[in-house]
Amino acid sequence: MVALASLASPSIDTLKALAGTPAASAAELAKRGQIKATAQKFEASFLSSMMQSMFEGVKTEAPFGGGAGEDMFRSLLTESIAKQVTKAGGIGVADSVQREMLKLQGLNQES
Repeated sequence: MVALASLASPSIDTLKALAGTPAASAAELAKRGQIKATAQKFEASFLSSMMQSMFEGVKTEAPFGGGAGEDMFRSLLTESIAKQVTKAGGIGVADSVQREMLKLQGLNQES
């Protein structure tokens, strides 16, 4: 009789554990996605800053360069290059930042 009662009605703790599992997994996946995106944005920002420094001393001559327009749009160029480098795999900064952010959130490296 005891065995039938335990089969017929699972405990409340068991139901709570089963109900919370998919939501926790979805929330964890969303958090991991946000962490990855943030780490990639950080790497792109870092690379853009480094590339702006790299291009500071570069001077181009007329008719293909120079002037206020080039100075104005150089930051957009370096930002675009940095985003593409990060999208193509980057230089490893995003991986390190992502690993540390996961550690700070108490999440393991897997998944």
